[in-house]
Amino acid sequence: MANNTLGDALVMTVQELAPCQKKFDFTVSAEDIKKAAAQAARQFSMLVPVQGFRKGKAPVNMILAKFEKEIREELGRRLVSAAFEKISEDKSLEIVSCTMSEEPAELKFDAEFKFALVADLAPEIAVSNYMGVKVTVPAVKVEESAVDERLDYYRKMYGNYGEVNEPAKAEDMLKVSYTSDFVLPEGASASLVRQVNSEENWLWLNEPEFIPGSIAALTGAEAGKEYTFDSVYPEDYRDAELSGKTVKYTVKVIAIQRRTPLTDAELCEKVNVASIDELRAQLTKAMENEGENKRRTEILEKVYDAINASVPEFTLPPGILETETNKILRQMAQEQVKTAEQAEAFKAKMEENKAEAGKQASEKLRRTFIFRRIAQLENVSVSRQEVDTQIGNMSRYYGYKEKDFRNMLQKSGAMEDLQLDILNSKVWDMLADKAEVSAE
Repeated sequence: MANNTLGDALVMTVQELAPCQKKFDFTVSAEDIKKAAAQAARQFSMLVPVQGFRKGKAPVNMILAKFEKEIREELGRRLVSAAFEKISEDKSLEIVSCTMSEEPAELKFDAEFKFALVADLAPEIAVSNYMGVKVTVPAVKVEESAVDERLDYYRKMYGNYGEVNEPAKAEDMLKVSYTSDFVLPEGASASLVRQVNSEENWLWLNEPEFIPGSIAALTGAEAGKEYTFDSVYPEDYRDAELSGKTVKYTVKVIAIQRRTPLTDAELCEKVNVASIDELRAQLTKAMENEGENKRRTEILEKVYDAINASVPEFTLPPGILETETNKILRQMAQEQVKTAEQAEAFKAKMEENKAEAGKQASEKLRRTFIFRRIAQLENVSVSRQEVDTQIGNMSRYYGYKEKDFRNMLQKSGAMEDLQLDILNSKVWDMLADKAEVSAE
């Protein structure tokens, strides 16, 4: 029984659950289920051998009994597919998501079957005056002083370290040995052991600190002397064993090294340019490009802010909003929770965290639907080639084979998100390109 025939067998009723969300209840009579099961069994018999019968010749009842589970699952898939096709026949409905309302009762070959789908619908959005938006973003100007600062940075970065017989200063490198009062757990990793005890190691007196508090404690330190200080590790420290802990260190300074900046000639040789003027020109160009990229980002944001302010409030589909909120909440948990203590703190603020995740989800989806509407009005779409190109770029960036990366996206359900991201970027770029941008 083809899907369109199954569609004829589906009796559908509709109810509005919320703005932008409808529930579609479907009923299939016992007689139609029996017919559909028989046809599925006949088709199944053409694909699998049954001992004593040629393909397609085994009795339907035998096939239904022998492959009951497989046929029930296949019939269920066909019914859901036919139901979605039936919903989609109503062109006034712009469906953006459709899921099963709840797990239906077990499908039986001789009984009526009922199930329901819940569809999230695109909101009606009144969007206008989105082309030629006027925004003001300062022009890029690279000051000579900024180029001088960049040159000084490279002189220091490529400078050579040499031992000094003076008290330690910021950005010095100290050769040290140290112990602490931290009790190492059994089976501690090599990195954790080195973090709390070392017979010989190097400490840089700059950010990020290897040992928290070491810059303040060891600035002014002298070679050959010992220093004791408390180190307070942040709650989100990479080693969970040290997160939030206060550790007392005793550090012996063995030697102090200081970096001597390169001369112009040494720097030119280091970066393989003929003269400092050539290097200055290269840096100026690079800084102009950096500035243009930042300016482009600011233009994009200001264009969207202007369009967003002109669009009246609209209701977001509740199913998609809930899904996006939960996704952001999980991301927040992954970023904030590294230890059992942090997990408890996150749970204690769950309502606050949910509210923040909901706010971020609402802002993201509002922009998505505004851009979606503009894409419809301007006939902007995403081609297969654009998707393939993006997957190729992402697979190379993350170090995967393209085929494997594509499979990962498909299995995780992220392919639709990727296409949506490409569409959003195309619309955003189009709006920025058409904007009237002034520098004053």
